[in-house]
Amino acid sequence: MNVTRFEPWNIVNLLHRDLDALAGHRLGRVATADGSVADWTPAVDVTEEKDRFVLRADLPGVSAEDIDVRMEDGVLGLSGERHRESAEAVDGVRRIERVTGKFFRRFSLPDTADAENITARNTHGILEVTIPKLPEVQARRIAVDAA
Repeated sequence: MNVTRFEPWNIVNLLHRDLDALAGHRLGRVATADGSVADWTPAVDVTEEKDRFVLRADLPGVSAEDIDVRMEDGVLGLSGERHRESAEAVDGVRRIERVTGKFFRRFSLPDTADAENITARNTHGILEVTIPKLPEVQARRIAVDAA
C-alpha cells in the first residue's frame, strides 16, 4: 500500500501556472524591464572570441532604421519594431504567420567589455553587434622600501 500526501492547493497552483503560460503564449507578449510589452523576441547567438564578443540576432524584415541598440549601466539593449506589410486578402483568404510589432532583448555585459567601441551592422536580416574586450590589465609588483 502506497501512502500519498494530499495537498489540494497544489492542484490549484499548477492550474494557475498552466493558464498563465497558455495566455502568455497565445498573446506572444514579453514584458520588458520598463513595464512596456514586446510582441516578439528575436533569436540571438552570443559568441566569445579572443578579443571580442559577437552577438547575432535574427531580425528578418526589420530595417536598420527600426533597430535601436543601447548600452547603459553594463547592459546592452536591443529593441525595435517589425512593421506589418499592407496586403489585401485575395478572395477573402489570408494567412499570416510572421510576427510583427515591437521586440526587446537585454544582455548583461562582463567587466571586460569595451562599452565605448561597440559596433552594430544589419546585413540580410541579421544584426551583428561586435563588443571588443578591454586589454587585460597586468598586475604590477610594487617594491617595498625598508625604512
